[in-house]
Amino acid sequence: MNELTLAASQVHRVADVETANASRYLQQLCKHFQHKLPVAFDPHAGRIEFPSGECRLEADDARLQLFLAAPDAEAMERLQDVVARHLLRFAFREDLKVDWRAAE
Repeated sequence: MNELTLAASQVHRVADVETANASRYLQQLCKHFQHKLPVAFDPHAGRIEFPSGECRLEADDARLQLFLAAPDAEAMERLQDVVARHLLRFAFREDLKVDWRAAE
């Protein structure tokens, strides 16, 4: 699973979060949201379909990569906040940094 297919009409962001617990956090995020949203995941890749956009996740031994797609900047801001806030809550024992950048 690579970066989202970039639709010209959408806003896209990506963040690389350095952590040895990437798979664990990917699965925690997906399990948390699957109670209310369409979610698909395995230990290395996941997808969460929010009403305001989509989050795709990829985990390896050193990082969790987050890809977001939303219809506009306002929806993207909310999506970034929701995803980062939940990740940081699950990873409270680590000092993780979620720095969003435009996806290419």
